[in-house]
Amino acid sequence: MKLNIQDTFNKELPADSITENYVRQVEHACFSFVIPIQTANPEILHVSPEMLENLGLSVKDSQSEEFKKVFTGNEVLANTQPYAMCYGGHQFGNWAGQLGDGRAINLAEIIHNNQRWAIQLKGAGKTPYSRTADGLAVLRSSIREYLCSEAMFHLGVPTTRALSLALSGDQVLRDMLYNGNPAYEKGAIVSRIAPSFLRFGNYQILAARNDVHTLKTLVDYTIKHFYPELGEPSKESYLHFFRKVAENSLEMVLHWQRVGFVHGVMNTDNMSILGLTIDYGPYGWLEGYDYGWTPNTTDAQHKRYRYGNQPNMVLWNLYQLANALFPLINETEGLEKVLDDFGTGFENKYLNMMRSKLGLFNQEENDRTLIQELENNLHLTETDMTIFYRNLSRFQKDKPEEASSIIQDAFYNSIEGFPKIAEAWTNWFTKYAIRLQSETATDTERAEKMNAVNPKYVLRNYMAQLAIDAADKGDYNLIDELFNLLKRPYAEQPENEKWFAKRPDWARNKVGCSMLSCSS
Repeated sequence: MKLNIQDTFNKELPADSITENYVRQVEHACFSFVIPIQTANPEILHVSPEMLENLGLSVKDSQSEEFKKVFTGNEVLANTQPYAMCYGGHQFGNWAGQLGDGRAINLAEIIHNNQRWAIQLKGAGKTPYSRTADGLAVLRSSIREYLCSEAMFHLGVPTTRALSLALSGDQVLRDMLYNGNPAYEKGAIVSRIAPSFLRFGNYQILAARNDVHTLKTLVDYTIKHFYPELGEPSKESYLHFFRKVAENSLEMVLHWQRVGFVHGVMNTDNMSILGLTIDYGPYGWLEGYDYGWTPNTTDAQHKRYRYGNQPNMVLWNLYQLANALFPLINETEGLEKVLDDFGTGFENKYLNMMRSKLGLFNQEENDRTLIQELENNLHLTETDMTIFYRNLSRFQKDKPEEASSIIQDAFYNSIEGFPKIAEAWTNWFTKYAIRLQSETATDTERAEKMNAVNPKYVLRNYMAQLAIDAADKGDYNLIDELFNLLKRPYAEQPENEKWFAKRPDWARNKVGCSMLSCSS
């Protein structure tokens, strides 16, 4: 197994001067050297062929003993020094101080086909940032992260990736719902891959400690390797850097809203500096269309990270990053302009994104009103977002009277007997049909374009839970089935039609299918 290792993070940035692995505050450093723990009986359960290829590895490599040992933390690659990153963050709006890679260990960086990839293990043991935790991960959360990382990529959403899913062979104690009922579960390790795992919190912790020297070193490093087009370090390039991060973050959250994805825990330590979806914990996809829905039990009361609030939360997080970068820029006007532009930029891009979901390719003045009325209607009764938008592509602009039969599968309860709801939909489809008359695309052309942005298959929580339940019994076939299904989320896949369905009743309130904790 040959990897083109080209480490930079742990060679160009300051390391923790203490090499022992115990929980502590780490200052004047960007990371601490850490060796993953040895596990009892590791077993590779699944490997992503696409990520193998991206790293320059073969299927044969993935079946080797060396691969198993390296990607479960039982063997360190030659000439590498694994490490955990130091960062802080705002958690649910409150500054939490030092956080860091508490259960993630970075193995190495490689370059293949001119693309840099950082390789990380999640669940490979304690680090100086583990606080009171054990640094391990369980199978259920690892399955969810592994499947979702790759599913999001194929949906076209900026994301970290996943290479492999493995059992550690150890038992891990977890209180799944934080209700005082801990139980032992199968331990697991996911190999996560990204150009970089840097997040807003890496910069925040340095600014909070007034360590401007290290902050500058880290920002210069980030620009050099990930935003090289910005040129040499200067106040101007730092401001441009912030603007690029804001633009990338805006694109990311637009995609979330497009496919109905809810991250669940948008703390600043879970915000990628590259605008990637990072840290898949208590996430979920909208089942019933609901701006107020959050999958996170910890957020159940205040719903800070609810679906409809995600763009606002990205902006709030960007404010915190602006505060962290201020010591390098020393003026607020440019930073405030970037933040102001985020709001107007999101409005315009959201409008165009929604036009694409509705098959509107020209721009008309009343489009915003049409979209607002649609979103109001989707809240009138529990309506499956994925099914609604996918089936909407079958609408024919000369036959608005057939609309009800097209969308009825998206309703969890029939709207018969609810004349006001039926009337609202009739009125909207009449307006939609009139609006489509000004489009030159045929019904067939429109459907094709709509189906390219409205997925047919997403990783609904009950689907992941079925795979988890089977895996707990030693059956890993469903992991593979869902992995391959979600590679082609926009394709019809008639052989997989059973997955194009509303959440079943049994999953409505089942743990793991509706709400999840941060341990998920």
